[in-house]
Amino acid sequence: MTEVSPASRPDARTATNQAPALVGHNVVTSDVALTEALTRHGDADLVADLTALGAEAGSAEAREHGMLANRHHPELTTYDRWGNRVDEVEFHPSWHWLMERAVGHGLQAAPWEAQEAGDPYAHLRRAAGFFAWSQTEPGHGCPISMTYAAVPALRADDAIAKEWAPLLAARSYDPGVRTRSTKTGALAGMGMTEKQGGSDVRANQTRAVATPDDGWYALHGHKWFTSAPMNDVFLVLAQAEGGLTCFVVPRVLEDGTRNRLDVVRLKDKLGNRSNASSELELSGTLGQRLGDEGRGVRTIIEMVAATRLDCVLGSAALMRHALAEASWHVAHRSAFGGLLVDKPLMQNVIADLAVESEAATALAMRLAAAVDRPGDAHEVALRRIALPLAKFWVCKRTPAMVAEALECLGGNGYVEDSGLPLMFRESPLNSIWEGSGNVNALDVLRALGREPEVLEAWITEVGAARGGDSRLDRAVDDTLALLGEDAGLEAGARRLAGRMAACLQGSLLVRHAPAEVADAFCGSRFGASYGGTFGMLTSGSLREVVDRATPTV
Repeated sequence: MTEVSPASRPDARTATNQAPALVGHNVVTSDVALTEALTRHGDADLVADLTALGAEAGSAEAREHGMLANRHHPELTTYDRWGNRVDEVEFHPSWHWLMERAVGHGLQAAPWEAQEAGDPYAHLRRAAGFFAWSQTEPGHGCPISMTYAAVPALRADDAIAKEWAPLLAARSYDPGVRTRSTKTGALAGMGMTEKQGGSDVRANQTRAVATPDDGWYALHGHKWFTSAPMNDVFLVLAQAEGGLTCFVVPRVLEDGTRNRLDVVRLKDKLGNRSNASSELELSGTLGQRLGDEGRGVRTIIEMVAATRLDCVLGSAALMRHALAEASWHVAHRSAFGGLLVDKPLMQNVIADLAVESEAATALAMRLAAAVDRPGDAHEVALRRIALPLAKFWVCKRTPAMVAEALECLGGNGYVEDSGLPLMFRESPLNSIWEGSGNVNALDVLRALGREPEVLEAWITEVGAARGGDSRLDRAVDDTLALLGEDAGLEAGARRLAGRMAACLQGSLLVRHAPAEVADAFCGSRFGASYGGTFGMLTSGSLREVVDRATPTV
């Protein structure tokens, strides 16, 4: 028997053939689909504006803070040591690190002021920044998103908007339970759903009784999901004498007393664990009426639209982050005699993931660009129909894509240190928030039935690619035929919404993406042989698609 010398024995303490951590890359500039969308809908200066954010988002420090914020969950303290009711939630320092930078980069309500000041790309810039920064850690995007979305709703009352909008737009992260007048910056939340109704907010039972103070009401009831309960102000729905009404509920009243916002408990959630989601009891809680009584849903609808956009952005960000991790891994990991990225079947999987991610990114940025053009009738109508379409489709596609990306890493992807389990737990959330899949699919039918201009906007948008790919052309024609089938239209609302959304994505890719990306998308999503899972492309240019999507350091 030949004895193996100690020098030639493998050292189990040293790892080989492991992909290095994906850190030190720029999340913005290394994302070709994102930078091309920014240049297409804005200009090249937008990329330069976001380069510093992208570098910080791809740093080892940001990755570590994202992991720590999820490892150390928020903790609720209902009473202080002396027995005073305080209802405060304590977050790990890494949460505050992430929040401070998100606010500092203007990802909350800053674009509304910038737009008023004449910035033509304020919302596109912010959307790209939110998309990139969300890849550090998705949970803290919730209070950032709600703050962004609150401003258009607050504009229903000029006086209230003047009080709160400047603070919400300020790039100063100023946490703590204090009066508005002592704050350098503020964050907003929302309280709509209740345990007996969920998405059916018209079934809300929280009551609002007018007080002697003009415009102020006392609220009595229970809110089932109120995220970020440490925020400074909340938009809350309650039943007033005239019907369902929207109210502005401050955390602290201007005389310095704490408003009655009793945090019953924090939700024990599948994902989004860095963010505190609470149940609130309202017992004489003071709120200022926003808009007319009975017009609560109409008042808050702009907030819903803005948060739906962020659901699309957040899901697209999860897709991109998962794709980056998977493509980076296969570019550095060897198996069966060569790099994984050189194996034809793995190329097929990564290319398919890349196509899905680019389609989501392109649609999200197109929607953000529409927000920058509120005076354009086509853009307004397109935003009305495309938001629920994208919210339905992109959010539904995310869990399957993240799961496939995780599988590319094998067992390493199933381990918490990889970051993929966190992404997988997060992946279903945006499909639930701001209306489930059914709610958004039915909203598409509602828009089509009540606002004929939205169908014209969709036809115009997808029609801009007519003749560019015969498979897309057939898909558009088939989708229009679906619209003519009145019988069973509600039961088929998901099918219709999915096809309309995919046609929008296909149109954007045919017009603007490289030929190999558009060909792969149209050949699979509109082809008869599409099997519904990833890695079933038939295009012959897969390596170009993979290389386009792989991050560079």
